[in-house]
Amino acid sequence: MLVLASTSPRRIELLRDFGIPFEAVDPGDAENSVSHDPITLVREHAIAKAESVAKKHTDRLVLAADTIVVLDGKIIEKPGSREEAKAMLRTLCGRTHTVISAVALIEKGHTDVRTEETRVSMKKLGESEIEAYVATGEPMDKAGAYAAQGVGAFIIERVDGCFYNVVGLPMSLLYDMLKDAGVDALVTRRQSI
Repeated sequence: MLVLASTSPRRIELLRDFGIPFEAVDPGDAENSVSHDPITLVREHAIAKAESVAKKHTDRLVLAADTIVVLDGKIIEKPGSREEAKAMLRTLCGRTHTVISAVALIEKGHTDVRTEETRVSMKKLGESEIEAYVATGEPMDKAGAYAAQGVGAFIIERVDGCFYNVVGLPMSLLYDMLKDAGVDALVTRRQSI
């Protein structure tokens, strides 16, 4: 069975929705990269999460992912407060940003890590719209302060690339990685991985 090194509700929901059997394990505070390069940062975070869980599950296939939002070369992470969420949304409104995810798979000491980038254009929003969206509570645990799979879909104008990457786990990329690891997720759905 696959081990997901995450407690992210979105990643758990995606794996369940796609019928991939897994066990979710909290990787703890594994994100310790100090890199300012977005791709290096997400790769290091995903690898660190996977490695922290793989140490205890040496005979299992371990999956981890990390997702960030980047605008003008600046990394936009999760908001720490409602005011921070509003500020993030004001910055993103009417502009196109990039969502970058890294996915890491570890099996028997071998690490495969790959990245996915998706461009997201956000609508221009008025202050009352920003206030109303933040009041939903949805932005509070999301990179970039929005959820494309939720009410946040109202404020997105366009997604160029993998939608599931914006949600937090690029499923097509994951399928390819699992297949390269000898697991065909289409064939083994709901069976033990």
